[in-house]
Amino acid sequence: MGERIDTFVNDCQNKAEKGVAESQYDLGLLYSIGKGVPRDYVAAHKWFNLAAMRGMPEARDLRAELAGQMTKEDVAEALRQARAWLATHAPTKIILAA
Repeated sequence: MGERIDTFVNDCQNKAEKGVAESQYDLGLLYSIGKGVPRDYVAAHKWFNLAAMRGMPEARDLRAELAGQMTKEDVAEALRQARAWLATHAPTKIILAA
C-alpha cells in the first residue's frame, strides 16, 4: 500500500506542477489530511487555491473550510506561495482570493 500511495503522490505532484487542476486538488487533499505527505495546511491551501482558479468549485469550498482552521499568517503564506507558483508557471497573472 505504501508504494501505491507514493506513486500516486508523485503522479499528483508531477501533474500539479504542469497545471492540471484535478491533480492540484488531489494534492491539496493529500496535504490537508497528511496522506502520503506530511500534513501541511499551507501547502493544502496553496494547491486548493490553484485548482480553484482553474474552475474547481470543490477546491474553492475546501480552501475556504481550511482557511477557517488556519492563522491569518498561514493563509497569507499560502497565498504568497500560490502567487510564487503562478509567477513561474502561469502565462498570465491571476488575482488570488483567500
